[in-house]
Amino acid sequence: MLTLLEQLDKGFLWQSPGGIHPPQLKTLSNQSAISRLPLAKRFIVPVPLVGEQAILTVSVGDKVLKGQALTEGSGFTYLPVHAPTSGHIIAIEQHASNHASALPILSCVIEADGLDTWCELTSNSLEQLSKTEILSKIKQAGIAGMGGAAFPSHVKLNPASEIDLVIINGIECEPYITSDDRLMRDHSDEILAGVGIIHHLLNPQRIIIAIEDNKPEAAKNMQAAIERSSLPKGQIRVTVIPTKYPSGGEKQLIQIITGKEVPSGAIPAQLGIVVHNVGTAYAIQDAIYHGKPLVERVVTLTGENIAKPGNYWLPLGTTVADALQAVDFKPSTQQKVIVGGPMMGYALADLDVPILKGTNCLLVPSPEEIAPDTTEKACIRCGECAVACPALLLPQQLFWHAKAQEYDKAASFNLKDCIECGCCSYVCPSDIPLVEYYRVAKSALKTAAEEKHQAEQAKIRFEARLQRLEDEKNAREAKAKEAAAKRQANMKSSDKDAVAAAMARIAAKKAQAESNTSVSEAPTVTTQTAIDPKKAAVNAAIERAKAKKAAQADTSNVKAADHTDALLDNINADDVKTDDKQAKVAAAIARAKAKKAAQANDVISSQTDAITGSEHNKDQVTPPDDKQARVAAAVARAKAKKLAQAAASSSATDPIATPDANVPTESTDATDASADHSTEPLTPSNTIEPQTADSSVSDKQARVAAAVAKAKAKKLAQVAAGTSATDPIATPDANVPTESTDATDATDASADHSTEPLTPSNTIEPQTADSSVSDKQARVAAAVAKAKAKKLAQVAEDNQDQSLENQHNEQHNEQHTEMSTALSPEQAKKAKVAAAVAKAKAKKLAKSAEQEEQ
Repeated sequence: MLTLLEQLDKGFLWQSPGGIHPPQLKTLSNQSAISRLPLAKRFIVPVPLVGEQAILTVSVGDKVLKGQALTEGSGFTYLPVHAPTSGHIIAIEQHASNHASALPILSCVIEADGLDTWCELTSNSLEQLSKTEILSKIKQAGIAGMGGAAFPSHVKLNPASEIDLVIINGIECEPYITSDDRLMRDHSDEILAGVGIIHHLLNPQRIIIAIEDNKPEAAKNMQAAIERSSLPKGQIRVTVIPTKYPSGGEKQLIQIITGKEVPSGAIPAQLGIVVHNVGTAYAIQDAIYHGKPLVERVVTLTGENIAKPGNYWLPLGTTVADALQAVDFKPSTQQKVIVGGPMMGYALADLDVPILKGTNCLLVPSPEEIAPDTTEKACIRCGECAVACPALLLPQQLFWHAKAQEYDKAASFNLKDCIECGCCSYVCPSDIPLVEYYRVAKSALKTAAEEKHQAEQAKIRFEARLQRLEDEKNAREAKAKEAAAKRQANMKSSDKDAVAAAMARIAAKKAQAESNTSVSEAPTVTTQTAIDPKKAAVNAAIERAKAKKAAQADTSNVKAADHTDALLDNINADDVKTDDKQAKVAAAIARAKAKKAAQANDVISSQTDAITGSEHNKDQVTPPDDKQARVAAAVARAKAKKLAQAAASSSATDPIATPDANVPTESTDATDASADHSTEPLTPSNTIEPQTADSSVSDKQARVAAAVAKAKAKKLAQVAAGTSATDPIATPDANVPTESTDATDATDASADHSTEPLTPSNTIEPQTADSSVSDKQARVAAAVAKAKAKKLAQVAEDNQDQSLENQHNEQHNEQHTEMSTALSPEQAKKAKVAAAVAKAKAKKLAKSAEQEEQ
């Protein structure tokens, strides 16, 4: 069995699947040699012609020379852009592109100066350059595939694998196009020079120049050039293949020559094969031997509407309109201008678009040459498209998914292997533009793939950022721990004590701040701060009033004690014959009085606080009106007068109440009576009170009341004796049981509370009923209780009927007097005067406080 190389040497060929045989129509343009057209006045050079995005190195107004690089960039697939002629940059703007969509693209607009001056060129020989330098010069010359795909040539010439076969593509199978045919005819030696450079770079075992059998002159000229060249005659040969469309496709040509099929998704280099166009070989030798970049190419201008059809050297950037005008273009109704051939080309929407590196033909057909547009009809499932497909695909299936926009399903039927040759559309009886559907589907898949790639890259960047932040955080924490451990290791005992002390101070400061915060947040009546001088002055005044009141209470208690000492001498302790039950009743009464007095004190204290608060916030508290002040003054005077009358009547009937040098001039009985009347309800346990006594009280009840009073006195004496052992008056008695001092405290509290109205000036402070009262106060309380008990006993025994009747009458008289006094015009006038005086004093006090504040 012959090897592949032996089969190539013998000219053995294989059949490719599919394909069609359309009319050639090449004689219209291949009868004359390649010529040049007059230089245009304006050129449009797109910046990203091929490869990666480039960066402009010129600006508007700059002068450029022919062959000067206009861009610079990096990347393996980057190709520079060169000026096609000398002139000035008049604009850098978005301009319509040479594409079926005519989308705008950044372009440089050059105004030619007509001189067509070249920039400095450097020519080299093949022996002077290394392979790396050769590849660099090819890249800097901007050479790309001239067959239509415009893939960077330096990438193909630097494959990763070893190359065994190089195919120079001169097939040019599409109708009307003859640019490669004329180039092989007119410049066969230059093409062979470029093939020699490719052989030097790749060092393949065989080089095949493939030409269709409809180009006999081109095949003859290329064979003659091989004979004239210095290339090894056994390694390079011309192979003529049958005319068939699309045998010029890369994968189809490889299959025809070698019988190998390039796998889906693979490239020919993986099979050890590289394919280059004859125009690319010509551009490579021009760049290496003459130093010229790729600034022009051969373009076929053909069609019956062109007066001078043929092949012309056109500078890249020449507009289609200028090129057609130079060959006497005669437009007709609904004229179409097609870039490329009739099978794979596309119609232009705008003629002011530039010639590109991949533009090999401009077809301007007449109405007789091209069929009119027809309406797309429904697919009849004839299967002709599948028979004609050279890639062995299922065009019908691809069409259904592409039309339904099911691009993923279309991709699953190997849509990417479609070469867009147009064979399926050519044979379709329903006039369905199948290739257009496939192009749209490919574009959508490409866009989706780019978006997915960008999303994946963004995700990778995001995850990398999160990881970086986490690493930085861990590094900071580790560094802080290491520094803390190092400080702890280097810290002495004294330093540790200092740190502990500092922590303690911080904790104390924090607690103090929290305490201050809680105090500041507590509700207050006033709106001023604690250091307000006005508030301080009011507090001082209140304290002075309390001190004065306490002093007066001590004086009265001393006098009462002296009087009680005199009365206690006449009390016989043996007369107390009360039982335990009565004692318990008396104790309960005393505790009730004490509780009531404490409640009254709480009420008075709250009233005092309210009055104090009103001194601090006069703007918020509404002062009482004149009517309230007058009523209060009248009530106070009536109570004072009532007490005076009660004292006078009691002293007139009581033989014990005679004035004495050691006894106070006021009547204790009147005080007790008024106190009991004002603070206790009418109950059977306190029937000895004057206001509840009746003229028909029996002797038995009087004796019981006297016994209860004596028991109280004895009990109080015992309590006083227990409080102060040095007091001769408070000597304990064996016949009286010891109980709590609640009765004594309650008696004193009720007595003091009942003698005066509830006003802030005579409020008994709660601390007087405390267990920590001084010895002097205890003795005074005991004496007062004994005197009261003795006096009540005498009143009950000697003058019960008379005293009770007189007091009953006086009570009615006093009530009448009180009412008349409250309504007296004279008293009302005095009350108004008192209210005015109070207002004046308040105003003066406020004024003085404001002066102190300033």
